[in-house]
Amino acid sequence: MNSLKCMNIEDLSEEAELNFRKHLKENCYPGRGIVLGCDSGGNPVLIYWIMGRSVNSRNRIFTLTEEGVLRTEAADSSLLEDPSLIIYNAVLRFNQGYLVTNGDHTDRIAAIMKKGGSFHEALLEEKHEPDPPNFTPRIAGLISQDTSGIKMVLGLVCRSHFTSERSEVHVHHLPLMKPGFGFGITTYQHDGNPLPHFQGNPLILPIQGRNEEVTDRYWNALDSENRVSLAMLRAGTIPAAPEWEIRNARNQPNEPG
Repeated sequence: MNSLKCMNIEDLSEEAELNFRKHLKENCYPGRGIVLGCDSGGNPVLIYWIMGRSVNSRNRIFTLTEEGVLRTEAADSSLLEDPSLIIYNAVLRFNQGYLVTNGDHTDRIAAIMKKGGSFHEALLEEKHEPDPPNFTPRIAGLISQDTSGIKMVLGLVCRSHFTSERSEVHVHHLPLMKPGFGFGITTYQHDGNPLPHFQGNPLILPIQGRNEEVTDRYWNALDSENRVSLAMLRAGTIPAAPEWEIRNARNQPNEPG
């Protein structure tokens, strides 16, 4: 007789809803976030959002290129100050899956993996962002598919507990995902000065409803003053064409209000 027991789905749903309420809806600044999971139909889903407190951080939108790359761009280029940590490729199509990060390490991770390296090995080459006193973590996620099924991995590179010169690397493999659930990490635990970085294991979160319903639910949960952009990708059967939902708080100058 198998001694391993699965948690009751109702208990998991309650935990997911509690995490959603506490860490997102009642938290004015969780920062940037990644959620990987499966929708109610079992399709792999990726959710990524950005937030900002400064004018430079808030002056951004998500755009989707013709090649299917999700990018951050300046909403108003005349207001753009330092683009180094805020303008980047956020989601790349990669082999039989998708790579998402909160910075320009998207391209560096992809380059290492194209040469045969692993997601974990690529993260070991990274360091937290050089933005004292916050030392923002670099977060990343990977959805891939092979003959054994869909695989999901989340990673976080954060400042060492002992020195800002070194980084800790935390990688979480998610071997099983039930429909209607996902796991998420964010850059910060909550608002503060300095901002405390995310701690612990990824949070189980709900992914239930149609694409636009899930997107709107997460978008509306984020603080209306600090939210900047959010995108949801429903991958379907990889490598089928993905379905995107994108929300931006600001428009480009030539776009209608």
